[in-house]
Amino acid sequence: MTINCKGELVDLKTPKVMGILNLTPDSFFDGGKYKDEASILGQVEYMLNHDATFIDMGAYSSRPGAEHVPEDEELKRMIPVIDLILKKFPDTLISVDTFRSKVAEKSIEHGAAIINDIAAGNLDDEMFGTIAKYQVPYIMMHMKGTPQSMQKEATYDDLIKDLRIYFSEKIQETTSKKINDIILDPGFGFAKTTEQNYTLLNHLDMFQTFGLPILIGLSRKSMIYKVLKSSPQEALNGTTALHTIALLRGANIIRAHDVKEASECIKLVEALKENAL
Repeated sequence: MTINCKGELVDLKTPKVMGILNLTPDSFFDGGKYKDEASILGQVEYMLNHDATFIDMGAYSSRPGAEHVPEDEELKRMIPVIDLILKKFPDTLISVDTFRSKVAEKSIEHGAAIINDIAAGNLDDEMFGTIAKYQVPYIMMHMKGTPQSMQKEATYDDLIKDLRIYFSEKIQETTSKKINDIILDPGFGFAKTTEQNYTLLNHLDMFQTFGLPILIGLSRKSMIYKVLKSSPQEALNGTTALHTIALLRGANIIRAHDVKEASECIKLVEALKENAL
């Protein structure tokens, strides 16, 4: 199971870590933390040194109830940082977290390798055409509504069945447009209650039947700290516990704030699998 990133085949048979670099002032965990060149480059270097295969950059906070960010502002936040990182670390595989085709296109033209779309094309009719044009790997996440409305839309006839239908339709549409490298993200925390998130994690292996890589984003989310009655800042241990479960249920990419710990989790789970009787 491989994806083609700028001519480099990345093998996802062994799970990989995608390090999070938020460029927003209002991200739920690290908003505003990386706002100058030194802090950005320092964090990227740290993540690369601790086995991050990808760096995922977001300039539009998708936390529940996040404020709307104009497209020009998203571009203003994103493009200079792509240029900055690739100048210092030219081999970095940058993933851009955006649901806007214009931001995706400009980011790819400046060297981004992957587009990570929380809306899977639902919020921009031009997104699939842009991905097909540039032939970059495309992460399709499940979400209902928008970041502003999604938590009011966490209703399903059958959660797992509904998500499988959603992805079946999206896969058919993207493959018909000759989009080759597709990655599925079930969207933990997006239009899902805490209980639904755990149901989804319990049945994550049901999405392996699509034969596509699965990305999971569990890092420090409310499904962890609400159960533990703590906070995002105190949710690292809980994050690692759920990462372990996700890996055992077939996750191929772990999107995480804490790259070192996520990488260690993968190494331990791989050792467990290698030594199974």
